Amino acid sequence: MRVLLTGIAGFIGFHTAKKLIENDDTIIGIDNINDYYDVNLKYNRLAELGIARDKIASNQPLMSGMAGQLSFIKLDLENRNHLYDIFKNNKIDVVIHLAAQAGVRYSLTNPHAYMNSNIHGFMNILEACRHHKVKHLVYASSSSVYGLNENMPFSTHHNVDHPVSLYAASKKANELMAHTYSHLYQLPTTGLRFFTVYGPWGRPDMALFIFTKAILEDRPIDVFNNGDMQRDFTYVDDIVEGVIRVSKRIPMGDPAWSGRKPDPSTSKSPYKIYNIGNNAPVQLMEFIESIEKAIGKKAKKNFLPLQPGDVQATYADVTDLVNDTGYKPSTPVQEGINKFIEWYRSYYKI
Repeated sequence: MRVLLTGIAGFIGFHTAKKLIENDDTIIGIDNINDYYDVNLKYNRLAELGIARDKIASNQPLMSGMAGQLSFIKLDLENRNHLYDIFKNNKIDVVIHLAAQAGVRYSLTNPHAYMNSNIHGFMNILEACRHHKVKHLVYASSSSVYGLNENMPFSTHHNVDHPVSLYAASKKANELMAHTYSHLYQLPTTGLRFFTVYGPWGRPDMALFIFTKAILEDRPIDVFNNGDMQRDFTYVDDIVEGVIRVSKRIPMGDPAWSGRKPDPSTSKSPYKIYNIGNNAPVQLMEFIESIEKAIGKKAKKNFLPLQPGDVQATYADVTDLVNDTGYKPSTPVQEGINKFIEWYRSYYKI
């Protein structure tokens, strides 16, 4: 496949690029390398893919040297003219859209960043795919869309109309926008609701990264909701395997779909939503214990109330993913944490 991969310098985007290269696919990678977190980590991910930092210039394609498999362009998705040029100059089969302004808590203080990237940027991706006959658009949604839903496990067949953060609302909006384009223009779209992704090269604003850094530096960790939280932690390799499999399964639409009993996960149009989670939620305190075991050191804990925008528990029903692609995420949490700690110590030379 010739794949346009947005957010290639990000955590999941980087790992997805590595897998696509292993599969001999050709990749055009896009990222604006914003400073939401340490840009050095982003540049170092790109360096692992053969993209040298000192060669990167905005809006200019750069080959990685990997037998012509990967080219990189530093670009804001809001820059629609340059984005459209990329589509015009390249025959793109599949778009894997992972670029977004991430973070629930950041959305409480920086709401406009989410409108610019997650709404305007996604609009430009949809328009580019529509006008250039892309075969399949796969895009990142989030488990955050479940919001106040308390039915467990979270199912894509549930309604998700009560988000509790602007980040979640922007991801729900993406799903609605995608359905509109699937309906109006027969653009095949698949949304992937990721559940608490972790692993090597992870994001510094995520719990595993924050906890590991604090424990190694002998600082206390903040434990929200007094530790009474569950998360469906999902190892990044499992996520990527799901992304690749789904990208090759183009939705055709369900002729039996009925507007009298509408199923939110599908449509008569070529539209589909999947959960990608571990299907095995872990108590936050157990997660912390696994980190302590991997590091060989106890954490100092600062217990705090639930943060605005957070939910108490997440738990993914991945039945549709298993039935449709034959794949179910399965990496045990302790194994995944061990791999992260090993990477962290190596990367930061600790």
